[in-house]
Amino acid sequence: MKDCTIYKVTDLVGKKWTLCILHELNKENMCNKRFNELKNQLNDITPKTLSIRLKEMEQHGLIKKTIDSSSFPVKCEYELTESGKELVEVVLALKNWGNKWIANNETCSRTLCIECKT
Repeated sequence: MKDCTIYKVTDLVGKKWTLCILHELNKENMCNKRFNELKNQLNDITPKTLSIRLKEMEQHGLIKKTIDSSSFPVKCEYELTESGKELVEVVLALKNWGNKWIANNETCSRTLCIECKT
């Protein structure tokens, strides 16, 4: 089973916070976000966990990290790659499925969710 695509994908995206990080990077017209912006938007995530998830997502090609060392402190920004953007489309399809069959959440069922802006 270790070669099964479903197991490989769920091992990556099934980790706590991974989909939430993708979701945050997708908000506001997919603008680049710094570490502290992501941390502040994901209230309960620890800096260690955020750092680990960002590294994993970068290694798998879901996000791109850009380092600007022209000033101090050094600025690091994260953005979705094409692969990450495509995965966000899958996540939004899951959201739609969840609204239909699980949550029946009026706020989230809109085309543009008031809460998360997706």
